[in-house]
Amino acid sequence: MKVLPTLEAQIRRTLDQFYARWPQAIPTKDRLKQCKLISHRGDYDNQNIFENTVAAFDRARAGGVWGIELDLRWTKDLHPVVLHDTNLRRVFGSDCAIHQATLAELKSKCKRVPALAEIIPRYGKKMHLMIEIKSEAYPDPAHQNRILAELLAALQPVEDYHFLTLTPQMFNAIDCVPQNAFLPVAHFNFFRLSQLALRQNYSGVAGHYVLLTRSRLKRHKARMQNLATGYVNSKNCLFRELNRGVEWIFSDNAVQLQKVVNELLQTDQVQGS
Repeated sequence: MKVLPTLEAQIRRTLDQFYARWPQAIPTKDRLKQCKLISHRGDYDNQNIFENTVAAFDRARAGGVWGIELDLRWTKDLHPVVLHDTNLRRVFGSDCAIHQATLAELKSKCKRVPALAEIIPRYGKKMHLMIEIKSEAYPDPAHQNRILAELLAALQPVEDYHFLTLTPQMFNAIDCVPQNAFLPVAHFNFFRLSQLALRQNYSGVAGHYVLLTRSRLKRHKARMQNLATGYVNSKNCLFRELNRGVEWIFSDNAVQLQKVVNELLQTDQVQGS
């Protein structure tokens, strides 16, 4: 099922408004302690602090957030860098195309774009890394996998990081990590990707919080797989997901939601288990 981006954005806004206003029970202390928020591209406003930059990830880490989501792309000379788009236009106002520029050329256009080699030692073992593989050509997959393996050598797959993608075929390009470190991300194809994750023994599946039904949640939990939902940006929506037992919660508002969790844990408003 294909949905136009503008219509999909409107549907998401409407759902977010509805669930933000729907009162939810405060989760138990145990579930609050187990809360694993993931800051989507870091904590940013794209005016002073830009997405997928060290500054944005630093703010997420300072806020005590469990993990960060970052987007992986490759330069012309096959250096992995952290950027969502194919070029710098939307965020940084430059037409520089990532796959047509060397790392040096990219840095000369915008120093804020970090190489993956900068991100891993700075946040590895300190935050969980959700590394999104963007849909693009891998001109030398063997070489690219060697680079990723070297960069990730000090980390443990699943324990310290996962690879995720909206295009599951991209997992075929990655052979340096086990399949249980893969997390497909669904739009309106949640059922198909859920079946794929179960069949391929992936880590689990991620998708919009409305698409994850209780029966689907139960099915994956029975296979010891994790579920991730996004984008959870309000307190009530966060409480709903925690009460349902969702493990990983992606958010554009992770720092503020982590603050809500921390404040509740310091009060006597929550039950013990």
